[in-house]
Amino acid sequence: MSGTGTRGRKGVGLGLALVSALAFGGSGVAAKPLIEAGLDPLHVVWLRVAGAALVLLPVAWRHRALPRTRPALLLGYGLFAVAGVQACYFAAISRIPVGVALLVEYLAPALVLGWVRFVQRRPVSRAATAGVVLAVGGLACVVEVWAGLRFDALGLLLALGAACCQVGYFVLSDHGTEPASPAEPAGRTGPAQEPPSPLGVIAYGLLVGAVVLTFVARPWGMDWSVLGGRAEMDGTPVAVFLLLAWIVLVATVVAYATGVVSVRGLSPQVAVVVACLEAVVATVLAWVLLGEHLSPPQLAGGCVVLVGAFVAQTATPAGRGEARTVAEGGTVPLETRAELPDAR
Repeated sequence: MSGTGTRGRKGVGLGLALVSALAFGGSGVAAKPLIEAGLDPLHVVWLRVAGAALVLLPVAWRHRALPRTRPALLLGYGLFAVAGVQACYFAAISRIPVGVALLVEYLAPALVLGWVRFVQRRPVSRAATAGVVLAVGGLACVVEVWAGLRFDALGLLLALGAACCQVGYFVLSDHGTEPASPAEPAGRTGPAQEPPSPLGVIAYGLLVGAVVLTFVARPWGMDWSVLGGRAEMDGTPVAVFLLLAWIVLVATVVAYATGVVSVRGLSPQVAVVVACLEAVVATVLAWVLLGEHLSPPQLAGGCVVLVGAFVAQTATPAGRGEARTVAEGGTVPLETRAELPDAR
């Protein structure tokens, strides 16, 4: 392929990665007014996941062999990357600012490195350790520990729970990029030997998440009349159905799809750096649309968290096979990001 063609592909990939970061970053800003309008956080999560699962049903049908070849992967993806992350994150933003919740969630790369070092007992680089220290130090500034944790403690714990679910997603992604066991006799190749389709995993992960959340959220007890009313974004009334449409179509379907496609034209390292913009987008949108102002120390701490996340994500732990890049989870996975998608 010519240099011009390669540059063009990278340009398209970069544009799609930016779209994905913008779409994911706007999910909390659209969800918080719905929660304040009277919807339970779990009900908002259920509406988001169930709506996106319905939209992606044709994709699930196209990859209908996946439940047979990768049942454990799909179940884990639905439980952690979809249901767990979304439920904890949306519950967190009902109690603490959107930007703070997302920045706490960005401790996930540091937690992944802890998993690699202490559970898998694989060495990590000094750069990775430095990234962990930076992320934790920046988080201390974000929550203003010197003021005695001014933010709601339960909200912070829920945000940390979202980060832990991201770790589960990363670990699943680490295994999920390997080819499935062949369904045919040795010496023959078939579809079952191929790594799972990213869009197929997304579609079935959303279906599993929707089923799990149906039992957890119990939507039959939801105040459905809220869906026909209006919510307020920093004093401005907005139709609830418009906010829901954004969450389902843009912050979930478009965000996942563009995030997966973007890595086809980008290296994992570049895609990860762009994905870090999600936290910046969420904080800026929450500031502009919700009036959630952060103090100068908190803004500085947020920048340090992002720098730490970047350093941690681009570190390459040594271990099984080739070097693996620890990537951000809300949108994209641990290893070859072209193989499996994110989460958030």
